[in-house]
Amino acid sequence: METLSLDGGFSEPVLAAQTAFRAIMDALANPGTIRKLGTPPGAPAGLPAGLAAVALTLCDHDSPLWLDPGLAEDEAVAAWLRFHTGAPLVTDPAASDFALVADPGALPQLDRFALGSDQYPDRSTTIVLAVPALTGGAALTFKGPGIRDAVTVAPQGLPADFATQWSANHALFPRGVDLLLVSDTGIAGLPRSSRLMEG
Repeated sequence: METLSLDGGFSEPVLAAQTAFRAIMDALANPGTIRKLGTPPGAPAGLPAGLAAVALTLCDHDSPLWLDPGLAEDEAVAAWLRFHTGAPLVTDPAASDFALVADPGALPQLDRFALGSDQYPDRSTTIVLAVPALTGGAALTFKGPGIRDAVTVAPQGLPADFATQWSANHALFPRGVDLLLVSDTGIAGLPRSSRLMEG
């Protein structure tokens, strides 16, 4: 029987986690701006570095974690995440605090995740989506809190109907999901308060 390797994680856990946490919070406070995640952690080959960094920084035993099918079926990835974060892995997107998606094509419809409630809007899923690059894709322009005038982002690999889904998600405010877009070293945040402009 093959032995799974649970090595890896941040080489300097405290400093690296602090750097990643600041980048994540800054990305959400300033939607659409790209921030550096810092030094990528060591992780199994099937887990993109950006996803691993966010998971190590935000997930713990109190935060149910959903994995896209490719990640969930990778025994090394699932074991590594359990070992390094302690997060319970769930199979229902609506039961998750966080969702890791390595394949944008495997991203479920946004309304399948936990959307929170009017009383507890924070009880929703933060989706962490790995994209091929944070630039070079179709341009999307957003307005909203934390954005001066407007901001345009152009990540590659988003679902074809992303604009429609995101507009529906924003319409649920204060409910709805938040989205973190990650590459291997960068991150951009789209909180539910960000409104996608038409055209």
